[in-house]
Amino acid sequence: MRYLAPARGTIVPEVFLRPPLSEWQAHASWLRGDAWPGIDALNAARPATMRERFVAQTPALLHDGLHYEQRIAEHGDIATRDANWHDLFNAMVWLRYPDIKRALNLQQVIDIGRMGSKQRSRAQYAMTHFDEAGVIVALRDHRLLDAWDAHDWHELFWRERSAWQDGRITIDLFGHALLEHALTPGKLLVGKALVFFADDMQDSAVSACAEGVRHGRLLRDPLDLRPLPLSGIPGWRPENGQENFHRNAPCYQPRREGRRYPMPLAI
Repeated sequence: MRYLAPARGTIVPEVFLRPPLSEWQAHASWLRGDAWPGIDALNAARPATMRERFVAQTPALLHDGLHYEQRIAEHGDIATRDANWHDLFNAMVWLRYPDIKRALNLQQVIDIGRMGSKQRSRAQYAMTHFDEAGVIVALRDHRLLDAWDAHDWHELFWRERSAWQDGRITIDLFGHALLEHALTPGKLLVGKALVFFADDMQDSAVSACAEGVRHGRLLRDPLDLRPLPLSGIPGWRPENGQENFHRNAPCYQPRREGRRYPMPLAI
């Protein structure tokens, strides 16, 4: 069933006070204000190095015959629907992670040129999954990987709860659909993660992600992505402070028989 975001003005205020939406306070007025931000407001927030710009998605724009990704690559135009949560969050991710967005666009256009706009490669599916639900993970305690590989969620999120608080594992949420789904209080979020081994707190998994995608080393297949039940992370949901949550949460799925994950890349 297709997700339907709640209407502006009807959203429970508490969702803006906990992750992931609490991490986007720079745009609090866009999220919590009475009016939608216009295209001019989105463009005014662009970093100086961002050549792409947001443009209103109108019938005239769509009649140019270009694929959404080709329009960005050739003209720098990011088609954006008015008064639309999904597109607003997409714009916010562009503003925070322009290098990754640009790298995804580059690889999408390469595959469109190779396969046409009617068919999609395994890599395109992987990139779309990451664009919608992606999470970038910096893993500084390699021992946590065994529990994650085994889908031992009780171990990863309860017994190793402190790892999410002391920096041994950190995340950057990238997928704009995850931000949209977070508007619904009871929705349990599960991301699709790219994982990097980081040696210290200064390592940038975000930069490594952008470089890996840009050079075609990452996101070549949907199976490259690891499921990450974000609702288990401390602070993301009030009920995950109780052990029972980590034994029974429906977002905690067992590993499929034979499922294997790629080794994280070292930064």
